[in-house]
Amino acid sequence: SIDLPSKKHLWSLGDGQPPEDVDKPVDNPPLSTLLIERPQSGTVAVGGDITFVAKVEAKDLLRKPTVKWFKGKWMDLASKTGKHLQLKESFERATKIHTFEMHIIKAKENYAGNYRCEVNYKDKFDSCSFDLEIKEEEKGQHSIDIRSAFKRSSEGQEDAGELDFSGLLKHREHKQQDDAPEVDVWEILKSARPDEYEKIAFTYGITDLRGLLKRLKKAPKEEKKSAAFAKRLDPTYQVDKGGKIRLVVELADPTVDLKWYKNGQEIRPTPKFIFEHKGTQRIMVINNCSSNDDAAYSVVAGEEKCTTELFVKELPITIVKGIEPVKTTVNERIELECEVSEEGAHVKWLKNGVEVPTGVRSRYRVKSEGTKHYLVIDDASREDTGTFSVMATGGVSEAHVQVDLKPLKVYQDLQDVTVMLGQPLKLHCDIYPGNVPGRWYRNGQLIQPSDRINIIHRNKVHRLEIETSSLHDAGDYTFVPEGYSQSLSAKVQIIDPPKVHLESLNLPDNTVTVVAGNKLRLEVPISGEPAPRVVWMKGERVILDSGHRVRAETYVDQTSLTIEVTEREDTGNYKMVLQNEAGEATASVKIKVVDIPDPPEAPLVPEVGGDWCSMTWEPPKYDGGSPILGYFIERKKKQSSRWMRLNFDLIKETSFEPKKMIEGVPYEVRIFAVNAIGVSKPSEPSKAFTPLAVTSEPTMLVVDDVTDTAVTVKWRPPETIGAAGLDGYLVEYCIEGSNDWKVSNKEITEKTKYTITGLTPESKILVRVRAINKAGASAPRTLQHAVLVKEVVEPPKIRVPRHLKQTYTRKVGEAVNLVVPFQGKPRPKVTWMKEGQPIEPSHVSIRNTDCDSIIFIRKAERNHSGKYEMTVQVENHVDTAIIDIQIVGKNVALVWTPPKDNGNAPITGYTIQKADKKTMEWFTCIEHYHRTCITITDLVVGNEYYFRIFSENMCGLSENATQTKKSALIAKEGLQVKIPEYSDHDFKEPPKFTQPLINTFAIAGYNATLNCSVRANPRPKVIWMKNKMAIIDDPRYRMFSNQGVCTLEIRKPSPYDGGLYTCKAINDLGEAQVDCKLEIKGGFTFYELMQRGVPLHLIDQYMNESKIVEEK
Repeated sequence: SIDLPSKKHLWSLGDGQPPEDVDKPVDNPPLSTLLIERPQSGTVAVGGDITFVAKVEAKDLLRKPTVKWFKGKWMDLASKTGKHLQLKESFERATKIHTFEMHIIKAKENYAGNYRCEVNYKDKFDSCSFDLEIKEEEKGQHSIDIRSAFKRSSEGQEDAGELDFSGLLKHREHKQQDDAPEVDVWEILKSARPDEYEKIAFTYGITDLRGLLKRLKKAPKEEKKSAAFAKRLDPTYQVDKGGKIRLVVELADPTVDLKWYKNGQEIRPTPKFIFEHKGTQRIMVINNCSSNDDAAYSVVAGEEKCTTELFVKELPITIVKGIEPVKTTVNERIELECEVSEEGAHVKWLKNGVEVPTGVRSRYRVKSEGTKHYLVIDDASREDTGTFSVMATGGVSEAHVQVDLKPLKVYQDLQDVTVMLGQPLKLHCDIYPGNVPGRWYRNGQLIQPSDRINIIHRNKVHRLEIETSSLHDAGDYTFVPEGYSQSLSAKVQIIDPPKVHLESLNLPDNTVTVVAGNKLRLEVPISGEPAPRVVWMKGERVILDSGHRVRAETYVDQTSLTIEVTEREDTGNYKMVLQNEAGEATASVKIKVVDIPDPPEAPLVPEVGGDWCSMTWEPPKYDGGSPILGYFIERKKKQSSRWMRLNFDLIKETSFEPKKMIEGVPYEVRIFAVNAIGVSKPSEPSKAFTPLAVTSEPTMLVVDDVTDTAVTVKWRPPETIGAAGLDGYLVEYCIEGSNDWKVSNKEITEKTKYTITGLTPESKILVRVRAINKAGASAPRTLQHAVLVKEVVEPPKIRVPRHLKQTYTRKVGEAVNLVVPFQGKPRPKVTWMKEGQPIEPSHVSIRNTDCDSIIFIRKAERNHSGKYEMTVQVENHVDTAIIDIQIVGKNVALVWTPPKDNGNAPITGYTIQKADKKTMEWFTCIEHYHRTCITITDLVVGNEYYFRIFSENMCGLSENATQTKKSALIAKEGLQVKIPEYSDHDFKEPPKFTQPLINTFAIAGYNATLNCSVRANPRPKVIWMKNKMAIIDDPRYRMFSNQGVCTLEIRKPSPYDGGLYTCKAINDLGEAQVDCKLEIKGGFTFYELMQRGVPLHLIDQYMNESKIVEEK
């Protein structure tokens, strides 16, 4: 058991406090909201152990709470755990209680003080303070040898330097009287200087000097008697918030000046701080203590000073009166009230565990009047239903708020309405409460307000108004008040007098013309709601719907007269009589038996655009005896067979402009002539035409060359050319300052470069270029600046292509066509030489332009090999280039690089050898060759050769030769490989069963399978039969066929499923079949026995007997 300390051991209240305040009972705060068992204050002797326990109930907690242990106000003990302090926690699942323990082991004097335990869980908080008092041990006998006590008890341990009391006791028991005089080492150390401690320890045999100094430091020091204070302030004081405390000191000299300080600031007399003098006592009274008074206080008397610390204890705010449950309806005012133990306290309002927002725009308002706090909801809604709680530091109160809808009362229900088509439709109802909105539905579909539909809600009246009703407005209407399950319904019927819409047929004089012998079906649109009854009459004869040649038919939106084969007698007036609930209507149609017009001639397409064309045609030669009403036009792509109608309204003119065509795609068009009877056959398609558009303007127009009388410009093709392609370009120019553009090229040029000639020297001109195609000329591209017509001399420069900088090799008989570009202005003079001699034009053709020179040999020969020198001259400037051409026949060209190691002597030549791939015998082709490339001639056609090269210096040939990796094949011309033909193997065969069916026994109620395998090509059709009857679409059977394995699964068979089963395979080459017998044993299944209520032990006995019978 732990002895609780008395009040005097906890905190000093001040000597000057009246006795009645000391004995006054203190109000304990209410039980915490989290802690169900709080740690209690306790007392323990020095070196003893003590445990403090806190328990938290986890019934309403989703996770483990957070617990912290503190000493004083701020020291967190979690970082101080070790040998003397241990924190433990556990959880009992049966009781759902978290237990938190703090163990203090081998307590020391400095462990005494105030401790605090804090518990946190989400927004909940609880704390509890407790005290620990350490009692000092009684001092032992002075006869114990202090020197033996400070011999090290455990070297290198934490307790090194602590007193070994067991050793002291042993020494006390076996102590021998020594003749040496007793020496008080403590007194010697107390009076000695620190620099003499080691000498004293050595003199008296003390080995643990460090431990001895620790004990010396911990030993209580004698306090010097104060010259100013006869009695000083206690180290600490504690007072409850709102209480009063007296701080008392007693002076040795009453004449000494005394000053009081709070946190270093001098305190002046105020109603809060009152100073009293009673003899030598000086008293400071602090009234109505608050948290601001929690500070360090000091008093100065002369040169001396004593300090203390005042702790103001705040009592938890408790809820005196909790909030009460509320049940109300929407739009009402809700006021939740609670009362707390203290005015000005702060409380927190929560809904369903979440803090209630109380901002400016919030629906919730909070207010307080003294100790009462209110949460107000002015206009309650159903969303306000929930559990509201108010939380203070000392407790929580909660209550449930239920907001229901007000009961619905229907003063006037919706009424069924019948409305004429086109008339206004109005529906209304009268319900209570009036502020309840609602929704209108038609046939289950939500109705949204629009220009035609108006939804009105005024007080208790809900109205739906439709200005002009239509047939779609008929149906079942429902009004559903928001939030209520009750609804109001009505049926709306739209009626319309019957009408005959002959005008939609576009019949001239209501006359229908038809070709004799053809079928006539006259469909007349009608309307009316409900659907009218129609009677057709010719004269006095009624046409029935059951007639064979002439019959009348009526549908919802039309009536039709059908004459399968028209005759001349069918000409006449036909009358229609329509009747329904809204009225009656009649109409007459005259039928004239004639013919349809002939097809028009093929249309003409005189003009074509980018996505359009214009077309014209002539009327048909024969109009069928009835005026032509108009024409239909159809269009299709030339490659397609699908025609597309371009107009749905007749075109009365003989011209039309189809649009929205794809550029570059060929199209065809055709015409249909239409009269009162019908549509003619289509005309012949027009000639194919392609919609084309002009290109975009040319790009990057720049000046390329200028002479005294000519200007050369070049440009890039247009960015957008289109399907019409690009036929060429038109170049125009004009003198700067004028707008007289002249065409330079009479015929369009396909090149992107052009020279304007015949210009006046020293003049300035502007140049522009247009792109021309079948669609016309594009927008022009104009030079940004005028060009001065004046020639500029440019030295010649030959730009030899990269592949001509090396030896250009061709075979005998191949064509040689080399283009060598160059630069220079004015036009350079180009000459060619071969080996210093002019080139004969009969052997080699040469053509020169302003920017390049072309050398062409139609059929190369060996004598065309050599070095060709090209010279380009502009006035006094000359540039030359040499091109090496080598013509080879049945030869092989070899190229190699000199060896990396020349043997410290110059390479004097190379030896080249060849070997036939068949024999691989090496023969020397040439010796002492000085170049690194050679053409080997006189090779046998059809043979394949390898080559190797030896390098040679003044010491002789190299030891090894470099051999070609690949062989060179001298191919024969005109040889073809004839691939033999092979006939495919015929894998077809008739069905053949490789594994037959096996007679099988099965248990009733358990699935059975029959298996066999068949081989056939092509894949056979498999048929399963029972007792020679094919099994087709029977859910009791499942058939599988995989890689020739055929399986029949019988689901839960009964004795009826027994019999002869056959598997038959059929393909084009024949058929085959196998048979087996299936016998079903057992009358009832396990499931059937269970359904009949048979006990389980009897079912087991029955099933075991069935198995024994099967085994026998």
